[in-house]
Amino acid sequence: MAKLFTAQLPDCLNSYLNKHKNPTNTIMETILIIDDEKNYLVILEALLSPEGYEIITEDNAINALRLIRETDLDLVITDMKMPKMNGIELLEESKKINPELPVIIMTAYGTIEMAVEAMKKRAYDYITKPFRNEELKLTIKKALENYRLIKENRLLSEALSDRYKYGNIIGKSKPMLKIYDMISKVAQSRASVMITGPSGTGKELIAKAIHYNSPRKNRPFISLNCGALTETLLESELFGHERGAFTGAIAMKKGRFELADEGTLFLDEVGEMPPSLQVKLLRVLQEMEFERVGGTKTINVDVRILTASNRKLKEDVDKGIFREDLFYRLNVVQIEVPTLKDRIEDLPFLVAHFIEKFQPSKKKKIELAPEVWKALYNYSWPGNIRELENTIERAVVMNSDGLVNIEDLPDSFSGKKEEINIDRFIPLNAPLQKTLEQVEEHLIRRALKQCNNVQSHAADMLGITKSLIQHKMKKYNIVV
Repeated sequence: MAKLFTAQLPDCLNSYLNKHKNPTNTIMETILIIDDEKNYLVILEALLSPEGYEIITEDNAINALRLIRETDLDLVITDMKMPKMNGIELLEESKKINPELPVIIMTAYGTIEMAVEAMKKRAYDYITKPFRNEELKLTIKKALENYRLIKENRLLSEALSDRYKYGNIIGKSKPMLKIYDMISKVAQSRASVMITGPSGTGKELIAKAIHYNSPRKNRPFISLNCGALTETLLESELFGHERGAFTGAIAMKKGRFELADEGTLFLDEVGEMPPSLQVKLLRVLQEMEFERVGGTKTINVDVRILTASNRKLKEDVDKGIFREDLFYRLNVVQIEVPTLKDRIEDLPFLVAHFIEKFQPSKKKKIELAPEVWKALYNYSWPGNIRELENTIERAVVMNSDGLVNIEDLPDSFSGKKEEINIDRFIPLNAPLQKTLEQVEEHLIRRALKQCNNVQSHAADMLGITKSLIQHKMKKYNIVV
């Protein structure tokens, strides 16, 4: 018969201490243990840490609930009898936050009725103290495996529903046939791919097609827009942070590299990454290991990197803005995505796709008038596929009889200049300086929203420099 875990405390503590002499760890699953008896927390942490789990302990159920809400957890183990909130109540609140997160309830006062109630409330398991070490470890292992399977199935289901396959990339033009051929070749490799092209051409769609046609298709696809965050937030998003690492870091958070382990990490607008983070990213790509912000443990990952940029990064390398060694590590294979004008023969297929996407009733047939087709073909499309999508969505919403006319398109397609009715929106007694500032702030916020908070894109839209928009954002306290 196996010994009870209380009898193995010295061995557990020795293993725990030996483990922490070497801070290098692979990706660890995170377990939160709640018990108002602190000696149990020490014992369980000593027992489970050597198994490769990241253990968080809490002796207060109210605080534990906050951790469940704010921390990336894989399992919760809670005692039944605790002040203020018992294990069943904690279980119920946990299921409201994350219905799939497994919860194991333990108690020294077990009854059949209590066990039945716990299972009815969807506890993963119910165990009584004292319990055998190996039985506890096995229960935990099964709970984590089950949760891992649930998350993988959810990811796969989302991928299939979004149809990130070749069929979701619309077009039969020669440039697109070349793209399909490159996707099929690079998808099976581990090579880093840099996807370049102007904004709105569908670079992220290409990245997803590579991932979902690769051997990693059943693992996570994680994306991050490097141009939408400040340097501090970007570092935290990439590598995660420990609780208390900086002001506002109220709980441990896993970064995108951890979340993408065994899958793919897509870094959009990588050219916007500050030089200090370029150095750290290069190190991670070389070693596939990092530490969370404020942490000391080295975490190993297996991640494929895909990047995208609308900048000419080789020119940025020549100017010293972007690191040359990082550029060549990211640019093993380059896929240049054509503009809409360069693949204008795909216009009918794209229009049909977006009409099907946005039409409110599949029974209602929506067609474009001849002058609308002419206007679409003659337009310059500075916003590329994204602008076409927005144009067709507007046309579908605006038309009433199923036939899209030129009046259903924005004024830029009919040659009219859009005029602002100042008298309608601004009172006659409006103070000039305050009004100008309000309009300026509104335009900046609108441009940032339209450009997914990428400051360089918003600056281009407004016809100003990136440094100027950053100055204005600071002036109006605009945080993205």
